[in-house]
Amino acid sequence: MKAVIIDGYVDEPALLGVPPYISPYVRYSAGVFRKWGVDYDYFTIDTIRRENLWESFNNYDLLLLICGLTVPGHYVGGTPITPGEIIRIFRSNEKPLRILAGPVTLAYTMRGGSFAEILKGLEADFLVRGDVEAFLESFFEGEPDENKRSDYNLIDEIAHLGAEVVRKHPKFPFIICEMELSKGCERSSYCSFCTEPVLRGKLRSRSVKGVLREMKELYKEGCRAFRFGRTANIFAYGSDWNHWKPCPSVLEELFSEARKIAPDAIIHNDNANPSHMIEYRRETVKILETIVRYNTEGDILSFGVESFDEKVLKRNNIGSSPEDVLEAVRIVNEIGGVRVNGVPKILPGINLLYGLIGESPETYRKNYEYLKKILDKGYLVRRINIRQVMIFPGTPLHRYYSVKRFKMNKSLFEKWKEKIREEIDRPMLKKVFPVGTVLKRVIPEYKKGKLTFGRQLGTYPILIGFPGNFEKPVDVLIVDHGRRSITGIRYPASINSMTVEELEMIPGIGKNLSRKIILERPFKDWKDVEKVLGSNSTSHLKDLGITL
Repeated sequence: MKAVIIDGYVDEPALLGVPPYISPYVRYSAGVFRKWGVDYDYFTIDTIRRENLWESFNNYDLLLLICGLTVPGHYVGGTPITPGEIIRIFRSNEKPLRILAGPVTLAYTMRGGSFAEILKGLEADFLVRGDVEAFLESFFEGEPDENKRSDYNLIDEIAHLGAEVVRKHPKFPFIICEMELSKGCERSSYCSFCTEPVLRGKLRSRSVKGVLREMKELYKEGCRAFRFGRTANIFAYGSDWNHWKPCPSVLEELFSEARKIAPDAIIHNDNANPSHMIEYRRETVKILETIVRYNTEGDILSFGVESFDEKVLKRNNIGSSPEDVLEAVRIVNEIGGVRVNGVPKILPGINLLYGLIGESPETYRKNYEYLKKILDKGYLVRRINIRQVMIFPGTPLHRYYSVKRFKMNKSLFEKWKEKIREEIDRPMLKKVFPVGTVLKRVIPEYKKGKLTFGRQLGTYPILIGFPGNFEKPVDVLIVDHGRRSITGIRYPASINSMTVEELEMIPGIGKNLSRKIILERPFKDWKDVEKVLGSNSTSHLKDLGITL
């Protein structure tokens, strides 16, 4: 038998599988194939689009398509598959057994502020509503079960076997492996909009031994970036083994052993629950200290704040308060704000969600005011996600809006979003990434005009625009800030060798002075530079770290 895995990309509350991320679903599927001696290939939807491979899979016995979004996102590294493309692939390849898996089988939408719809006319032989690895195992055992759920005994048996698939990814070695720590949520009741309890249920933690075994194989295959992102709350990992109380010793074992396995790798995190952090403050501090000891700088803890309006929080069963969030932000800043290579070790990220029950114009004002309070207190926040809710079957929000008309106030949303971007994001970026900071190994993603745009590997990496045509990773010196991105030039930078485009990027230089520099160089010393630029501009260049 020969199989093909098509990665249409996934994005869920506790999991990201859009490049440069490669999801556990893909790796687990490869692991089951390898366990059962099945030869397989792997393609991403972007590769299929780019190389026009729509009708190229009829020579396979089994076609597995994995995809689905249950949270809204903006993606740089890849574009998730559309429903039309799913249908096109299945209709163009009728010979193999066609399997559709991932959150797409719950329902699908590609934009916030909308109802997810159950897809029809897909012409798949199997719609896997359970876990893809559990279905594949049941299939090869001769009793295929589309609704079968996986346990960690199976995952720990096959996860390390699927590590080899990372080499087939078109972006390899510049990929991030999303590492699964748990399924489900530790809360006793759930947020109105969230699909994690619909898909996964109550929290179940994976063994540290299983995680590390998989990570070791991925590292052997050449993966150099990992994120403990497949968990709804990093501080709750292992708490189901301890009467729901956080386990600092478990996190110490995980992070310390992970760093031994991957001494030179990026190790980052994702989700954290601020109210849980405050409820278990002492354990939170210990776990944060552990993370900061072993992680890589530029890390983020994503806080599912969703709203600072207490009325909205209550009506949507979001288990936090505005004051809890402020205190959690303070704690993370205090412990994680230490800078390595000029970048904070770990900072909070804040998620805001609009379209929830009980929302009013007052909600927008309160959200802005609390963000402004964070800024004014001098706390750092790495990024603010402002999104419109996706409404999925099985959630309380879907039941509510099934009987009550759903309507987003688009103009109000855009007005306050722009206000936050300009008055909060821009000054915050200047604090997080000061001018003169050097970001190492920025990976080019795309080109626009004379600029290359790229990002570092990591969790929610900042987008950087820098002049020139680059194909390989480059170190970048930050010279200016936008609202959601920053501007830089290649580093090291010498005034005697910089291009005119690079000189123009530096605030205070501009077109006229940059051309004057080109005509007057080479400069023998900074006194020669000062004669051309004046003392202020010369001092600014020296402060940036630019050399002769």
